[in-house]
Amino acid sequence: MRIKPRTAFVTDAQMRSSLAVIRSLGKRGINVTAGEETRFATSFFSKYCTNHVVYPSPLKQNDEFVEYLIGVLQKHPYDVLIPVANPTLQPIIDHEREISKYTTIALPPHEVFIKGYDKGTTLKIALENGIPCPKTFFVESLDDIYRIEDQLEFPLVIKPRISFGSRGVEICTSFDQLVANVESSLSHYGNLLLQEYIPNGGEFGVDTLFNRDSRPCALTVQKRLRSYPVSGGPSTLRETIRTDASEKAVVAAFKLLSAMKWVGVAMVEFRIDQRDGVPKLMEVNPRFWGSLPLSVLAGVDFPYLLYQLFTGEEVKPVLDYSVGVKCRWLLPGDILWYCSAPSKLYNLPKLLDFRLKDDIISLEDPMPTIGFFTAVARYLFDPEMWKFILRR
Repeated sequence: MRIKPRTAFVTDAQMRSSLAVIRSLGKRGINVTAGEETRFATSFFSKYCTNHVVYPSPLKQNDEFVEYLIGVLQKHPYDVLIPVANPTLQPIIDHEREISKYTTIALPPHEVFIKGYDKGTTLKIALENGIPCPKTFFVESLDDIYRIEDQLEFPLVIKPRISFGSRGVEICTSFDQLVANVESSLSHYGNLLLQEYIPNGGEFGVDTLFNRDSRPCALTVQKRLRSYPVSGGPSTLRETIRTDASEKAVVAAFKLLSAMKWVGVAMVEFRIDQRDGVPKLMEVNPRFWGSLPLSVLAGVDFPYLLYQLFTGEEVKPVLDYSVGVKCRWLLPGDILWYCSAPSKLYNLPKLLDFRLKDDIISLEDPMPTIGFFTAVARYLFDPEMWKFILRR
């Protein structure tokens, strides 16, 4: 009797987190097809990528992307579809009913997903459940700013309710600057959040997987050690931790996701407030996080656990993980960190510490590194594609 091969379709193949998913599933004997809008995507070069497809840009050609994806799924009945990054998350969740006819989508139902995707909805649920958050105002028009002017204390942070990563996040130190930035952000992003600035006493993310009963079945906690931009951006070096503060954050994250009735992976970000030592909720990332390779290195194979969950296999909880494990994003994240950080001479040994594990570079699977440089060379004179490569 011929055994049907296990299969998965993974989107956003230029993402480091997608590469981690592909490597994880491939090592488990699962046939992985990767998709991306460019044929020079880093993950296409991995030995664990069984097949790859180039689809229309989900940001620029939304309808064409959905139509193409459905066509692929009709021809090849994959066990599970794993959307990894925001550009594909939105169209896939918007067309959940139609796409679900052909495969299982490894996401919560639409009505649950939006609770983590919309920062405003996330915040309201957090406040209802007593989870510490920055003081926040909801802004739908410029008039709202003038209405609350006497309640504002600077600096303040502007956040779009829905955005990708740190896009649209602005720090304002005066009312005039706030008015100008709010006016611009409203036109670009729609409704906004206006939050007090939390003095940074340390940042970490609670990485977790919730089962169909909205109970946690996997966990790691990562502390950000370096990032680019230095002022705030994706982490370029991070470490797994377990401290009193992180344990409080885990309790808060579990409480929040349980209240949402969450299913699947999520990363809940916290910042320790220097003023009182309390971890304050920053946001929920309703998807795999860029530093996913560190979670896998720490002994928690999130991609395979997610595959098991959405294919109906038994998921054995993995709530313990190795502490003190480090992993970095050298290409080009840590290099850009070094170029933008002060004290070049002091920081050079840190940059050249090749004992550190890396998100992309791997002797066991070396070709994605070559794939990265191939993409850089191919798109050297294409500014838009450069932005695409660097942000991922």
